[in-house]
Amino acid sequence: MKPPTLVTIVLTLWYGWAFGWSAADSEALLARMEAAYRQVEDYQTRLVITGFGKDDAFRSRQELIYRFKKPDRIRIDFISPHPGMTILYPSSDGKVLLKPSGWASIFTLRLNSRHSLLEISPGQQITQTDYGVLIANIRHSLTDLFLGELDVQLLPTRTVIRVLSDNPFQRGNPTRYIFAIDAHHWLPIHVTEMAPDGVRRLRT
Repeated sequence: MKPPTLVTIVLTLWYGWAFGWSAADSEALLARMEAAYRQVEDYQTRLVITGFGKDDAFRSRQELIYRFKKPDRIRIDFISPHPGMTILYPSSDGKVLLKPSGWASIFTLRLNSRHSLLEISPGQQITQTDYGVLIANIRHSLTDLFLGELDVQLLPTRTVIRVLSDNPFQRGNPTRYIFAIDAHHWLPIHVTEMAPDGVRRLRT
């Protein structure tokens, strides 16, 4: 059998990377995601949210069932670390209802959506968690909040975007993002947030 040439080896290593990715390519991908989301009326997904400390060490893990119904109805059922706890938004008066688990379930907290207990990540509120907000933020990261270092990898099952941009929830806080987009449904499936030096902050 003829041994592989250096060119063959290099092409194998580079397979999937989208060289020469342009602003038009970004716009086409964004438009595809936005069109896919317009076809969605309501959805349910299982989320695992992993937080990391300043040294990139594991800090916390949350697992939950997230349900969304347009235009803004949210239900979150926790699997861990608080199995049985439920969050509902909006209530009749526009509040967030937090129902604890266990014996405390007889109490229901009515919280403002900006309450610190409901932050998903610094600056991100419970009302900023649906696909529509995420896709809009991916657009911001590739356009008006873009700071550079864009890499796009095209794989059979997903498109992976790596980019440095300003944080839409904390302006003035440069953040490295990795967005993974499902190549069949054209909706995001994973998001990783990192500090500019590459230290992980959050993965969803």
